[in-house]
Amino acid sequence: MILAAAQTKPTRGNIEANLTDHYRLIELAVQNGAQLIAFPEMSITGYERENAEKLAFKKDDSRLNHLQQLASENNITIVAGAPIQIENEMFIGEFVIAPDNSVSIYTKQFLHEGEDEFFQPSFDYNPMITIKDQKISFAICADIDNPLHPENACKRATDIYIASIFFTPNGIPNAYRDLQSYAEKHKMNVLMSNFSGESWGSSSAGQSAFWNNKGELVGQMNDLDSGLLLVENQGNNWTSRVIIN
Repeated sequence: MILAAAQTKPTRGNIEANLTDHYRLIELAVQNGAQLIAFPEMSITGYERENAEKLAFKKDDSRLNHLQQLASENNITIVAGAPIQIENEMFIGEFVIAPDNSVSIYTKQFLHEGEDEFFQPSFDYNPMITIKDQKISFAICADIDNPLHPENACKRATDIYIASIFFTPNGIPNAYRDLQSYAEKHKMNVLMSNFSGESWGSSSAGQSAFWNNKGELVGQMNDLDSGLLLVENQGNNWTSRVIIN
């Protein structure tokens, strides 16, 4: 099994440019044999609050069509984030796009301070997928601040916990501490994808990373570059490599 965490530099509110960047990184992941690629929080739009309603996606959004095509043609699962409108409510969410053309939605369960002015939290959209007998569940940013979230993932027998985040340099040490702890405590492999560069007028910390289910840091990116962190499992031994792009 090969997994990819995409570390991207979003163009704020420019959906077309960000999707083009997604396509490029997906193709790179495919060339390197990945079965899944995960992008950061609200990766398609860049992190947004005030403009979320204007930029929002819906489940059957035609702008997802090419992502679905890439997933289907290349047998890869794509995890990409956006503000998502479901009926009349707005969520920080992500699309889990499977090779069979199905699209599942995960919604952020625990919000950062200030996000509740624009978004609703929800436990109602919490898919679990299986790739090569590995059960995979998802988290978005502040979800990882609440120990209840990974605990619930563990109760569902999660093998791989994927966190799509937007953390600044001030916050990333806590993210590393917490994710390492969850990996060790709950015996889950943890893949984390973060922005590099700037988003929402703030610096992103990058440092996308992977911990095995012993809590060992297997691989990480630096704080500035965009590209892929690739992790591969052979005989329950994980290895990593970074592709700067």
